[in-house]
Amino acid sequence: MDDIPLSAQLTALALLLAMSAFFSLSETAMMASNRFRLRHLAQQGHHGAQKALSLLNTTDKMLGVILLGNNLINAAAATLVSVITIELFGEGKWALGAGTLAVTFAILVFAEITPKIIGATHADRLALVLGYVLTPLLRLFYPIVWFVNLFASMLLRVLRLTPAASNQPPQLSQEELLSLVLESSHIIPQKHRTILSSLFELNRITVEDVMTPRGNIEILDIDRPWEEVKSQLATSYHSRLPACRESLDQLLGILPVRRLLGSIGDDSFDESALMQQVQPPYYIPAGTPAFSQLAFFQENRQRIGFVVDEYGEILGLLTLEDIIEEFVGDFTTSMPGLGQELCWTDKGEAIVEGARQLRDINRMLGLDFPLDGPKTLNGLILEHFQDIPESGISIKLAGIAVEILQTKDRRVVTVRIFRPAPD
Repeated sequence: MDDIPLSAQLTALALLLAMSAFFSLSETAMMASNRFRLRHLAQQGHHGAQKALSLLNTTDKMLGVILLGNNLINAAAATLVSVITIELFGEGKWALGAGTLAVTFAILVFAEITPKIIGATHADRLALVLGYVLTPLLRLFYPIVWFVNLFASMLLRVLRLTPAASNQPPQLSQEELLSLVLESSHIIPQKHRTILSSLFELNRITVEDVMTPRGNIEILDIDRPWEEVKSQLATSYHSRLPACRESLDQLLGILPVRRLLGSIGDDSFDESALMQQVQPPYYIPAGTPAFSQLAFFQENRQRIGFVVDEYGEILGLLTLEDIIEEFVGDFTTSMPGLGQELCWTDKGEAIVEGARQLRDINRMLGLDFPLDGPKTLNGLILEHFQDIPESGISIKLAGIAVEILQTKDRRVVTVRIFRPAPD
């Protein structure tokens, strides 16, 4: 190479470093690219995404051609640096050592670290372009790549590290998918993320978590004086009422109130006319997953059911709206006052109804009441005392200070909750 000008040798060295940088960038960008985004773009007909996916589906061959080019070019660059060093400083050991350090530094900075950082930072955009370059390179050097990968695959078999098929889509658990949803604040609006995250939770909760407890169900007792029955029908804010005699233990069925509004004032409207409109009750076993029940409501065109325990005793009432509100938020109210959002006052207090679901209180106030036992605040307090407490008593539940403000008819009506001090 004595007849080649030094300037040409330096130019060739720079070109080799640039090519090495390209292969380093390609390796990082292709492996760090978002396959879900590429698959979405490929389905829309994006040719760059299709080529990138095709390469990623044969990762061994793609890495083979990238590493083949990178190692050949780095070896050529090292040889060229040795030649340049000998021409400039002779064949002294110190000169060759200095040349080795120089080429190592140049490769690390210009051909490895910097391009890899660029590739990792802009992986998704670069992958769409790199497919056009790497695909023809793979076709050109395919025999060499195949031969090298033959030995690599044999070594992997000996080590019992045979990789899975690259064309299989990535498998994500529910927890990983939920993390992706929660971390996508720059893409998905807050309301949408709340709904999506609630959908994941729907598989973990049961009908008991979202039902209206038995003590809060408004019933239509047809054994009461007839005028009182008609008055209740005319003033009820529910579209359906459980019809029974005296209590839910003698349940007759579900009465669609709206169908009777036009007949309530007629003299001919009596108990027999009312009973003709009563629909048979539908029972839901306690412990049924809320998502499974939602699917059943949809498939069977049901909207309401009674949750029963293993002995057939009615525990509560579940409607289609109760389940939907779990992931879209409240848009109806099952009891007056229970549809209002809870928030802390300036003094760090919150007045809460005893009939409130613990899950709602935890979500709205950022608390951590236990959910593996009673479903309502009233139930949690009664479980703690094993009796009906008196007004004015203060206790701590799960480290949260609670003051009982009002009790009535064997239940806690209202409670004052004090915000816990930050840890």
